[in-house]
Amino acid sequence: MEKLASGARNLRALVEGAERTDCAGFVQLVDDVLGLLAAERGRVGRLTVEGRLVRAPPSGGAVVVGDLHGDLDSLAHILGDSGFLDRAQRAEDALLVFLGDYGDRGPRSPEVYHVVLSLKEMFPENVVLMRGNHEGPPDLLAQPHDLPAHLHRKFGTQWPDAYARLQELFGYLQTAVLVEGKCVMLHGGVPSTATDVGDLAYAHERHPAESHLEEVLWSDPVEGLAGTLFSPRGAGRLFGGDVTEGFLGMLGVGALIRGHEPSDEGFKLNHGGRVLTLFSRKGSPYHNPRGAYLRLDLSESMMSAEQLKAHIRNF
Repeated sequence: MEKLASGARNLRALVEGAERTDCAGFVQLVDDVLGLLAAERGRVGRLTVEGRLVRAPPSGGAVVVGDLHGDLDSLAHILGDSGFLDRAQRAEDALLVFLGDYGDRGPRSPEVYHVVLSLKEMFPENVVLMRGNHEGPPDLLAQPHDLPAHLHRKFGTQWPDAYARLQELFGYLQTAVLVEGKCVMLHGGVPSTATDVGDLAYAHERHPAESHLEEVLWSDPVEGLAGTLFSPRGAGRLFGGDVTEGFLGMLGVGALIRGHEPSDEGFKLNHGGRVLTLFSRKGSPYHNPRGAYLRLDLSESMMSAEQLKAHIRNF
């Protein structure tokens, strides 16, 4: 009972801190986390960071969170239901991976950023913050982009200070997580012309000359397609099962875990069960009645994303 109470208190403190913060406190938090991310290279606890690629060993537990888009209630539910805070405080091998798209579309976007960044500050070796298309570089940023309006609501005339620091932070968010021999996690889709793992690790440096970062942030899997097609999103590509198979084979893993697309059940499978999509916010403006997140034992077999269905938590 005490452990449960401790986790609930910590979660309540995180949410209340996000609700109370002023612009100066928010900017200081962003600066602190930006410093952490800028220093992430080589060994970071049990993780290894190369460029913007995080390598995780195939052991311990992981909680994987899809798009949040300013949905503070869903984020609070996931943190409470998963028990991550208690496990991290007990120094267990607990990993919390966010697949990107923290803000835009939802009015609590500043509060979601505050909670997520506070988690990174509290548990820097346990929390991985990935980049979504709503945290993209200026030439790839999603439109409409309403984060400035939400920051203005929260911070009044000081909002440009918060926004400028967040924009700098976006450039330090991770591109992908590779769990050796198990799975790869990224926000959107397969970089279809990638030939080695370095194309993932250094996609941010090779943009825009190469399309890897654009496709990671923007692409979507579709059925019945060989190769890729232009995406109706206006960026990225639609990619077929053959592209998925080639990418997973190159990395030596069985499953791709990604976000980026709403789903009525909060998740969906593509490409013969090799691709799992998670969407962790629910309701307007996407109108999905359920959200989902993933709770994994990284030591278990992951020959395909289909095997992960038993570990999906709907809400």
